[in-house]
Amino acid sequence: MAENEVLNCIMHRRSIRRFEDRQLEENQLQQILEAGLYAPSAGGRQGVIFAVSQNKEVNEKLGRIKRANSHYRMATAGNYISKEQPSIADDASITNAFYDAPTVITIFVPKDFLFAKEDCAAAAENMMLAADSLGIGSCYLGEGYNAFADQYGQEILHKWNVRTDYYAVAQLLLGYARPQDAHPTPKVRKENRIIRA
Repeated sequence: MAENEVLNCIMHRRSIRRFEDRQLEENQLQQILEAGLYAPSAGGRQGVIFAVSQNKEVNEKLGRIKRANSHYRMATAGNYISKEQPSIADDASITNAFYDAPTVITIFVPKDFLFAKEDCAAAAENMMLAADSLGIGSCYLGEGYNAFADQYGQEILHKWNVRTDYYAVAQLLLGYARPQDAHPTPKVRKENRIIRA
């Protein structure tokens, strides 16, 4: 491992999809959200909005909607997301795309801003690294909008007062990893990915 704390955190972080059935401590959640607020944003616009849901029923319903609207090709023996922490692309029997995470943060960005998705990704990475540094598991899910692709989802957006000129780019799942599951093994880093020009 590296001597630098930040580099160690980067190298240690993995996607976690198996969570304990207990909620995050509030002070830890606040630190993770603050890391998202301090993420770089194009032009310093700070246009990213975070909707934090710790409502088990809402998260389960939205996770099922997302699962129903996710049409990923199923994994094969040699092509998979994770054998240790299977994703919905790996295991067709998983019905909740949020994997029963106790905290789900939906990341919303302006529809008309050129660099909105990039701002979302930067915020999510900051939060995932902050979570890992606090001993909290995380998992980034793209296509955030498909969790709201039915009447229930639209009602939730209205209930959350999400502006109509914003859309959901991603969800960030947070929770304590189950102790019975080993920390996922890193995949071997592929060679020849750096070009020195």
